[in-house]
Amino acid sequence: MKSNTTAVYFSLLLFGLTGSAYAGGLYLYEIGTEDLGLAGAGMAARAQDASTVMGNPAGMTRLNGKHLTVGAQVLYGDFDYTMANSDLQGPGNVVGWMPGLSSFYTRQINEKLTLGLGLFGNYGLGLSFDDSWAGRYLVKDATLLALTMQPTAAYRFNDQWSVGAGLGMNMGFFSLKRDQVATGTETEGDDTDLAFNGRFGILWTLSENTRLGLTYAGEVDYDFDVDLSGYTTESGTPWMLPLNAAVAAPQQVMFSFSQTLTSEWALLGNIGWQDWSTFSELALSSGGVQTSPALQLDDTYHLALGLQYQFTEATRINFGLAYDTSMYEDQDYTSLTLISGAAWRFGTGVQHQLSSNSSIGIAVEYLAMEDAHVASPAPLKGSYSDPRMFFMGLNYSYTF
Repeated sequence: MKSNTTAVYFSLLLFGLTGSAYAGGLYLYEIGTEDLGLAGAGMAARAQDASTVMGNPAGMTRLNGKHLTVGAQVLYGDFDYTMANSDLQGPGNVVGWMPGLSSFYTRQINEKLTLGLGLFGNYGLGLSFDDSWAGRYLVKDATLLALTMQPTAAYRFNDQWSVGAGLGMNMGFFSLKRDQVATGTETEGDDTDLAFNGRFGILWTLSENTRLGLTYAGEVDYDFDVDLSGYTTESGTPWMLPLNAAVAAPQQVMFSFSQTLTSEWALLGNIGWQDWSTFSELALSSGGVQTSPALQLDDTYHLALGLQYQFTEATRINFGLAYDTSMYEDQDYTSLTLISGAAWRFGTGVQHQLSSNSSIGIAVEYLAMEDAHVASPAPLKGSYSDPRMFFMGLNYSYTF
């Protein structure tokens, strides 16, 4: 589905969240909601606002009436690439600033049935290399923007058990820019694609103080028609970027708990899994010359713990800590354009009840990722040292 229209690009930029490859691959837990201050902890069990449409559809049954939650955030990525050959010009910081928005709405039909709709983007890749860097004949900009619209339904069997399901309609936009060796002029290939996946959730309320949630999200497989071949340097060999894993989102499972400890304190947590090993790639070659390295990927695992402190009747303070394993089997053999590594997340935020039917929250999060070393293509080898991200978010919820 070819498209060169700027309307597609900016609509996805405004309503979806883009970013570089973080821990757990390209998936983000950050969508500008209260989860940001918890580092995602408890997202499949918390069900405190309409963003549960994404966190766990079954959680919608805990929301009476009609609920709206909107989130806005800005992130800054410090991903500076250092070339092994100091005589070649490097690309500098390849991420920088990126905005994002999300919105969620739920409506209780009766005591059993609740419907919802989510617009969010928690999957993407956005890399911008310096225009004059040594590898500009291979890549200058690589961007994947993805927006999900998810209609959702949840059913409450009794006071303990609820289930939910949603159909994800995922609109993706992929763009790749590079310079041509022969002319030095910039060329761009881009494409859009619509892909579908399912999201399913179970919520088990053991008591008013204890909830367990389980969410499954199916694989999203985009099919973009973009030429990935280029040259390592102006006088280098042909090379093809191994981006197949970057344009497909694996299936994932998230288990969460929410435990009220006292009238003031609550403990939340996650255990998660993402099926990245499915996208391990074989090396590509042409005429006996290797044109793409093999990507050796592992499944990733996620752990998170969070605390909520009810400071006053109207004000809640959140704290969160999370850890994700790397999608790579070996950090010495990562991809130039698919940056990932084991990562720690540290979040905090404040949620304030403005009135009986509205609340506002602010949150920040810091992400620190392990170094990622790029061995191929050999002329451009180097490292992403001390990659890190900063998230700042603002959310608002209203009950009708």
